[in-house]
Amino acid sequence: MLVLGDAHAADPGNREALLAAYEAADPDAALHVGDLEYYDLPAPTWFVAGNNEDFEIVDALRAGDEPPETRNAHLLASTATRVAGLRVAGLSGNYAPTKYDCSRDELDGGRRRHFTREDVDRAAELEDVDVFLSHEAPTGLLSYGYDPGCEHVTGLIETLAPELCLVGHHHTHRETEIAGSRVVSLAPVWERYYTLDPDRLELDAHETP
Repeated sequence: MLVLGDAHAADPGNREALLAAYEAADPDAALHVGDLEYYDLPAPTWFVAGNNEDFEIVDALRAGDEPPETRNAHLLASTATRVAGLRVAGLSGNYAPTKYDCSRDELDGGRRRHFTREDVDRAAELEDVDVFLSHEAPTGLLSYGYDPGCEHVTGLIETLAPELCLVGHHHTHRETEIAGSRVVSLAPVWERYYTLDPDRLELDAHETP
């Protein structure tokens, strides 16, 4: 299975790197942790929305529609599905304290990029999760002289207890363990792509061609 960090594939060079990763891995399925910005994909891909997306497309996918400019793009928004025998769940969006207690229909324009308390509560009700995807990082994973992580994501990891949690947003590879779950911040697609063995949940990194 192909695993991808941030793509920012509205940029032509980044899109070339994204498609090169698909070509190199030749996957049956892929997982992506947000800031995709391109939705016509070579293989079935389950992704969480980041803070940089086409939110008209993301809203349509949230509603269960399939816009004509999408192919193989499946949104995980406080939902779960089975991919290659794994139960994969995801929380779409990033955290904004001033918007967290809003309902989703109160978010408009660029504010649609955020997740809300409702989104987190709905994700917390999911069961039997093997792999959890989040664009926003949990606390305890990264440090810039301060911890940029989000306690709500940490809480979801503690509640859902996935074997593996994959996160994006920070464009850097880091690993830690939280409440028994392996947590990996993924490098961006233009630097590397990853492959995941669904039987052993082993994650391997490869330089993007």
